[in-house]
Amino acid sequence: MAASIWKRCVTAAVKVKCLSPSLSARRWILSAAYTDTKAWEAREKDPQNLAVLATTMDRTYDRNLPVSSLTVSRFVDNISSREEVDQAEYYLYKFRHSPNCWYLRDWTIHSWIRQCLKYGAREKALHTVKNKVQYGIFPDDFTFNLLIDSYIMDGDFQSACSVVEEVMLQEAFDLPSTQILSLYALGSYRAMRPQLTVSEERALGASLLICGMKQDNTVGLSAQLLGNALLGKVEMLEGIHAVFKGMPLFWGHGYLGRALDVMERVATASGDVKLSKDTLDYVNDLLQELSSTSDSDSSGAESAGEEEKKEVTIDEDDQAEQAKLPQYVSRFKELSSQLESEGKVDSASFQASVTALAQQNLAAAEKPDLEQYLSRVQAWEAENRQLIAREKEMRVKAEQEKQERLAAKAAAQQA
Repeated sequence: MAASIWKRCVTAAVKVKCLSPSLSARRWILSAAYTDTKAWEAREKDPQNLAVLATTMDRTYDRNLPVSSLTVSRFVDNISSREEVDQAEYYLYKFRHSPNCWYLRDWTIHSWIRQCLKYGAREKALHTVKNKVQYGIFPDDFTFNLLIDSYIMDGDFQSACSVVEEVMLQEAFDLPSTQILSLYALGSYRAMRPQLTVSEERALGASLLICGMKQDNTVGLSAQLLGNALLGKVEMLEGIHAVFKGMPLFWGHGYLGRALDVMERVATASGDVKLSKDTLDYVNDLLQELSSTSDSDSSGAESAGEEEKKEVTIDEDDQAEQAKLPQYVSRFKELSSQLESEGKVDSASFQASVTALAQQNLAAAEKPDLEQYLSRVQAWEAENRQLIAREKEMRVKAEQEKQERLAAKAAAQQA
């Protein structure tokens, strides 16, 4: 028994060491206080029998009547096993496709994610978040942080980036803690050098760009450079419509040009902001790759790994943008030389810079998050009590009306 525990501890230590060589000097995940469930578990309980709730909801739906958000909330709150998570997923889907779909409570969404994490059903949480239109699961920043952090802790940076993509689509990078966690996940995933499809490059680029715009420092500007470059690659290969469709992005040509604008902004800035050398190397390689692709007349080909060939629509404006590629290459070389001469190139990798940012700023960013979360939980409890009281009043009123109808019917029969 002791040997088994020791083996697990050593394995975990080796894994962590691989992710962060100097863990003692770095902070790159949320603190125990942030992920602690005590405040959430301390809420006033409303014990329910899930079998009874399920039967009630099924009968209500069979009669084409709406199920209340309170009923769905009770079901999610009373989950006690992995199997019940699957049942709750079904009723979340049913509720989303009912007349009451707009009334899913924020605390129900938060509870759903917590229950998935608690009972080893994290893939269900990610599935419902990515299919938010079908399930109505739109988490707040704090809830997103818990889900991102759970993947980071396990070293599953690809899934962490999938959550970050959803944060990007909801434009929910408001909290500094979310920005730091997201940039850490994106940087760590990129450091693994994954083979990406065009659509994956677009999602990664958009996430880096939008999140990076929230940080006016070396990390943020390097993220903007990478994001614009990745989106510029998609624009060159697939056309501008493939870039902005379904994304909260600027509808305009020239993403590679905007990447170079970031370089110029850093070169002319008076502060100590820099760009990571590995991001500049990546942009250089990307431009060379695009130039080679253009020379071989295969700019519209799908990247390796794309399972299905898609029709590429290139219009005259796209062709005009592609013709600017030699100018972009020339401008990149000039700006790179300028950055080098002015000492604006950071030798640390993008991932190392993000790790340092987490170490320096994540602890301070957590404090206001926790204060806001505790206040929100109290507000949720108050609203939940109001709904319960209103439900009781409606039941009493319905019973009174029923008795009045029965009395009137009996009186009519006697008459």
